[in-house]
Amino acid sequence: MRELRRHWPRIAITLLPVLLALAHATGAWPLTAIERLDRLIYDIRLRATMPGTPDARVVIVDVDDASLARQGQWPWARDKIARLTTELMTRQQAAVLGFDVMFLEPDRSSGLDRLREMASGPLGNVPGLSAEVERLAPGLDHDATFAAALSGRRVALGYYFTRTEAPSAKGQLPAAPLLPAGAFPSGGIYATTWNGFGASLPALAQAAPMAGFLNTLVGANGDGVIRSVPLIARYEGDKAQPGYYESLGLAVYRLANGSPPVQPAFAPGGGAAPQLESLRVGRLRIPVDGTGSMQVPFRGPGGSDGGSFRYVPAADVLEGRLGPGELKDKIVLLGATAPGLQDLRATPVEAAFPGVEVHANVVSALLDHRLLSVPDYAVGYEVLLVAVTGLVLAFGLSLLSAPRALLLAAGTIAALIGLNTWLYVSHSLVLPLASALAMTALAFVFNMSWGYFVESRARRGLVRLFGTYVPPQLVNEMMEHPGRYSMRAESKPMTVMFCDMRDFTRLSEQMAPAELQAFLNTVFSRLTNVISAHRGTIDKYMGDCVMAFWGAPIDTPDHATLAVRAALDMADAVHDINHIHRASGRPEISVGIGINSGLMSVGDMGSAARRSYTVVGDAVNLASRLEGLSGHYGVQVVASGATCELAPDYIWQELDSVRVKGKAQAVAVFTPLAVRTPEAVAQTRQLLGRWSEVLAAYRRQDWAMGRNLLAPLLAADAKKVLYQLYAQRLASMALRPQDPDWDGATRFETK
Repeated sequence: MRELRRHWPRIAITLLPVLLALAHATGAWPLTAIERLDRLIYDIRLRATMPGTPDARVVIVDVDDASLARQGQWPWARDKIARLTTELMTRQQAAVLGFDVMFLEPDRSSGLDRLREMASGPLGNVPGLSAEVERLAPGLDHDATFAAALSGRRVALGYYFTRTEAPSAKGQLPAAPLLPAGAFPSGGIYATTWNGFGASLPALAQAAPMAGFLNTLVGANGDGVIRSVPLIARYEGDKAQPGYYESLGLAVYRLANGSPPVQPAFAPGGGAAPQLESLRVGRLRIPVDGTGSMQVPFRGPGGSDGGSFRYVPAADVLEGRLGPGELKDKIVLLGATAPGLQDLRATPVEAAFPGVEVHANVVSALLDHRLLSVPDYAVGYEVLLVAVTGLVLAFGLSLLSAPRALLLAAGTIAALIGLNTWLYVSHSLVLPLASALAMTALAFVFNMSWGYFVESRARRGLVRLFGTYVPPQLVNEMMEHPGRYSMRAESKPMTVMFCDMRDFTRLSEQMAPAELQAFLNTVFSRLTNVISAHRGTIDKYMGDCVMAFWGAPIDTPDHATLAVRAALDMADAVHDINHIHRASGRPEISVGIGINSGLMSVGDMGSAARRSYTVVGDAVNLASRLEGLSGHYGVQVVASGATCELAPDYIWQELDSVRVKGKAQAVAVFTPLAVRTPEAVAQTRQLLGRWSEVLAAYRRQDWAMGRNLLAPLLAADAKKVLYQLYAQRLASMALRPQDPDWDGATRFETK
């Protein structure tokens, strides 16, 4: 127990990754990186455990490049597809034929429609032509020929579902859905929902005993990789009977097994909308997820060279190159792998995997009962795994030496991978692993990092010591990037502030030295916190004055805005301090703040005996002078026009045009009134407009007009020092003759 108390900070920091992993596992804060890692682990595990053996029961008749070269471009005429169907089902004696191709449009390759147009049009007067065309029609109607080839045979056509704002339907779906809409409890989502479709022509759909959709939900996981395929999908349009329809893979499997019925099975204790757990096809239980999809347990690499399934070129079938009965009792899928036909999919096995082979893998898995399951307790398993592992690591890593802690972390990772792999291989359970692995790695890093920093306490104490003199931002940046940062001087646009305590001499005479020290420490600590909160760097303390700047050592594009915001918050802080002083009977204080923006030199400056990180330049001197003007104008903050332009988020009132000591050029000075909001602009628009007219009259030496314009402002706020100042100026100037050299600027010879 004593050891635990001594190491409690280390235990606590090790538990942070555990809490993060638990937030992800429970869904409170899903982490995309963990989800991607889980998908990567799934893909690696799937590839590592693929059988890699061929399944002789399933054969793919492939419309490949060679077939297109020998039989012509796709789509082929329906009479050719009919011959292919007849060859497969009669001479080859295939058990089932599934079409991973669609027949959406009528076949016009025979020219029958054109012959009929000619017989009833330009050649209508030719005796017997119309009758001859109709006599030939049965042999030229390729769709009817194909329908006849489908009739009475165990074939399944393919179609696809769509979902659009304006539902569209082409062709004909099976006469009845696999499951009616009422087969599932209301209020739950058990499959993807669609409102449109593209299916085979009605004549073909009516001739084929079954059909299945080809949708694979390519973007289901956000990365475009097919790891699962839906077995059922809900159609809710009005162009066919609403309900749940089956996929091509499921339809082919059912055809091969006597078309057993399908029933949904739900997880126990689900209430009114229980979770769909599996689909029961006869005696086979197929685990599915919340979208009615099954994980695809791929057998191996895809394509004719992959070795998982036999590929037969479609041209070989049409040309009779296969021996009679060579495909007897085989499940045949007709599909296309020619790159130009764009039926290649991204899967965990390959980036360009034949789409028809995805369905072949589904059929093979159903035949073998080789099915992967994502159980409904996967979330609870993940939470328990993370919690138990996290507690073991939190205490074990904190109490063990570094080498033993490394062994514990490595052993934990090995145990997690071993357990997950065993459950996958032996029980076909797909359970999350990434959160536990990431938590273990982060817990080890956090724990070892904490130990390292504790062991280097002397160095950190040295940093804290120098941090009282060097700006904390600079210290942190030097620690993070020691080789990149240089303290040599550079010139850059920045903003500098001087904050001086008014009547400090009188105040200091009323306090004992110790009391004065405590008082200054309290005030400067409060003001320093405000400056630091707004990313300012404290330059130095000079008696009753604090100097700060923005824009270094870290580049800050909005340095002027941050400085003004800090100045206003400092004024509020002084107000709070005075409230406390009034309650305790201590004297109140007031401050004057000067702000200027411009080009300054910043860097490590001083002598060999003492140096400091500071700013110098004409812009710095001007800010110091502006601070001294605050009391003259009766405001707390005086800023230059340069700062005013760089901080447009505030409403500014111009105070004067001044010439300060050491600067010949006049400078416009302003004070911030409020943050610029629509309400604040509306409230100050009239006041600032009238004040601008007062300044304009003053600068053109129109003293009478200036007094008339100032009178309403003075009446509304008689105590405002600024208005009183200009009232005195206007009255005094009215007694003097006009000055031809007058430019409206006020000269200040002292600080």
